[in-house]
Amino acid sequence: MVFVYSWGGTLRRVLALGFVLLGLAAQAATLGVQHVEPPHWWVGMVDTRLQIMVHAPGVGALDVRLQPYAGVRLAGVQRTRNANFLFLDLELGPAAQPGQLRLDFLRGAQAVGSLDYPLLLRRAGSAQRRGFDASDAVYLLMPDRFANGDASNDVVPGLGDVTDRAIPGARHGGDLAGMRQHLDYIASMGFTMVWPTPLLENRQPRHSYHGYALTDFYRIDPRFGSNQDYVDFVADARQHGVGVLQDVVVNHIGTGHWWMQDLPDDGWIHHAQGPYVETNNRHTTVMDPHAAPEDRERFLQGWFDTSMPDLNQRHPLLARYLIQNSIWWIEAADLSGIREDTFSYADPQFLQQWTRAVLREYPHFNIVGEEMQDKPHQIAYWQKGARNRDGYDSGLPSLMDFAVADALAPILTEPEGWDKGLGRLYDIVSSDYLYADPMHLMLFADNHDRARIFSVLGEDVQRLQSALILVATLRGIPQVFYGTEILQTSPSVRDDGRLRADFPGGWAGDRANAFTGSGLSAAQRGMQDWLRHLLQWRKTSAAVTRGTLLHYVPQDGTYVYFRSHANDTVMVVINKRDQASTLDLSRFQTGLQGRTL
Repeated sequence: MVFVYSWGGTLRRVLALGFVLLGLAAQAATLGVQHVEPPHWWVGMVDTRLQIMVHAPGVGALDVRLQPYAGVRLAGVQRTRNANFLFLDLELGPAAQPGQLRLDFLRGAQAVGSLDYPLLLRRAGSAQRRGFDASDAVYLLMPDRFANGDASNDVVPGLGDVTDRAIPGARHGGDLAGMRQHLDYIASMGFTMVWPTPLLENRQPRHSYHGYALTDFYRIDPRFGSNQDYVDFVADARQHGVGVLQDVVVNHIGTGHWWMQDLPDDGWIHHAQGPYVETNNRHTTVMDPHAAPEDRERFLQGWFDTSMPDLNQRHPLLARYLIQNSIWWIEAADLSGIREDTFSYADPQFLQQWTRAVLREYPHFNIVGEEMQDKPHQIAYWQKGARNRDGYDSGLPSLMDFAVADALAPILTEPEGWDKGLGRLYDIVSSDYLYADPMHLMLFADNHDRARIFSVLGEDVQRLQSALILVATLRGIPQVFYGTEILQTSPSVRDDGRLRADFPGGWAGDRANAFTGSGLSAAQRGMQDWLRHLLQWRKTSAAVTRGTLLHYVPQDGTYVYFRSHANDTVMVVINKRDQASTLDLSRFQTGLQGRTL
């Protein structure tokens, strides 16, 4: 195994961390490290604490001594009920410099092993990195289904699952190499951020392609590539003017995670023993003042799925582990943002710790959380700055706007009425008073958990364009699901394997190639060009990327709103009628500000 780290702006390779055996006594078993996590750290972090998890047979019975190192102190050693784990607490003071710590492991007075632990130098300006915001447009893709750039890693022995493009729920072979080869395409479409669904190892017997049942927090799944391939992808994306969001899961792991064979401590996993307990999916139990504690506990502590054990973030060692893991990936891979999966399912107090720890290190960073609910008041509860009656503030800057997303199809297809059609959209947008910052909502028409919007809209191109205009101009951060730009379809009800279909041209031998336009229909090429024009224009509009929103009550099948910033004003008209409409401009004098059309 090889780890890659940044030192003075260059990449160097260091050998995998492990014990150097030092003359074990005859009666002692040979000691070998299985995991050291995080595998390295950095000097100059805001939080001077570092906790290292060491996993080795019987290591919990040993004492630890830090060889003298300026600015670094071994503050404590924590043991658990599992003798195969030790947690080392270090303090990295202002005087600490890059180098290698030497930690000796002792049985009595005798050293039985040692660990060399790298401390690295942070990238220049790392703490001040800019996260994503409303000036960006996000491209959501599933790595396994986007492009296969390296067929040699399609099957990796020992990881389970099958690779067969004929099976919708199997792996199809897409990888980091394929994503990297098509960064030109992503940038040319006008996207400034890319969000791949999780890339970490999923050693699961089936459905591992989606990545949400991770089995190693520090390893990119080899079927996608290596840790170094990921670092290279992010660096190349930056050269293309595209930042990378990492899809993070702190609520659960996969049953194939190595922890499940050797749990670090009692209480590490909820319901690890006994009958299977599934979450009740009742999100309201967290904020409901009348909720029964049993119901709230079932929501927070039940497993998300039989293959996804629920993590107990109240365990202080696990909480610290998860926080450090997120920071490690931001620093090691040079990320521009995090999308956090199943946000509200994790312990609320832990979520406060996690968001604040990340933003303390990176104050201009952004994190968007998934709260898959269609009611604004349930989404708004989780945003940083929310004035909740229970006083809770998660510290989360951004949320995915499922309220608009889940209503887009009926908004654009159902007959107009007081609270139907465009009236429904008006009511949802009118609820923006609930959000601390509606410009930090991520707005989208569909994603990897929803039937494709083009199909839901009856494969009507004009309705799709209306949906995407709303996504691009209403307010907040637009996100587009890969394939939408070429009218990709799916069953109109959710069917994961099919809605996450392969992107044409990503595999050798594909009849059509969406990256070049070869083999696409005229309608597909037209849609691709249309979205490219919209997103490239959006970059130039301060009104859309930074401006205020003024909207008017829908009337006669039209919805009109204005985005304004300084001298830049954009007027958007959504017309649902089957024929052209004539607008009485006198109604919009505030928005027009004396302008004429």
